Amino acid sequence: MIRWCTLVLFSAIFSFASAQTWDPPIGHRVTYKTVDGRDLGMWIVEPKDMGAQDYAAKRPAVLLVHGGGWVNGAAGVHNEQAKVIAKHGAVAVLLQYRLLPQNPHEEPRICVEDTKSAMRWLRAHAAELHLDSHKIAAGGSSAGGYNAAYAAVGPGWDDPHDDLRISARPDALVLLNPALDIHYSNAMFHNDQKLSPMSYINKDVPPTLILSGNNDEVIHADLLREYAQKLNAAGARCELHIYPGQVHTFYRKEPYLSETNAQIVVFLHSLGFVTP
Repeated sequence: MIRWCTLVLFSAIFSFASAQTWDPPIGHRVTYKTVDGRDLGMWIVEPKDMGAQDYAAKRPAVLLVHGGGWVNGAAGVHNEQAKVIAKHGAVAVLLQYRLLPQNPHEEPRICVEDTKSAMRWLRAHAAELHLDSHKIAAGGSSAGGYNAAYAAVGPGWDDPHDDLRISARPDALVLLNPALDIHYSNAMFHNDQKLSPMSYINKDVPPTLILSGNNDEVIHADLLREYAQKLNAAGARCELHIYPGQVHTFYRKEPYLSETNAQIVVFLHSLGFVTP
């Protein structure tokens, strides 16, 4: 099994993320939790031109979680993915979550806690948002993909103020160059494989789509191939698309922005989340 030193993973993601700028998130903002006096928000992007009949129906949703090495990034990173999802009839949700210090000496627990809190908030408010509580997917890029995948399979890391009777498990996963194996093998973190989604492969993992680049310098393509192979062998569904010659966050630029968005629509359509 290929293992990446966490220090290398963190440094590479942070170096990339710190050089980026992000557009403000689209959609209308709601507060899903308050921590230490700080309101954390999510931006809800609804399909346009919804008629009264459409609002009466329950709609699927996709929670999108930004990357940035758990120390950087912003909800607006996935504006374009949100637009496409909403265009095809589902509700897209852009997430803000707490970040770690820029020189972290802690696990990304709070990042996962907030992702799970957001999933529970969406299910708790499904009626007023006209959502199908059984069709709420999660997705994200890099560290955000880790948050979504861990929420689907990992134990613990629940906000103690959450209503744990409400499931935080996504009904599907849409992952862009996700960090699925962050085995901690340096002094910064505990040497604990249980912190990685790779350690929780089983037949009950939600249907998963993974899109990444063959030359990704942060998330090695062979690791993702291993994950997909093991997930499918366990009886779960995992679709993996590796794009030749592409590096980390390649999907943010054309033609790959359109190509990856099209793959997301095809995958979500196969699950009944969106129209073709």
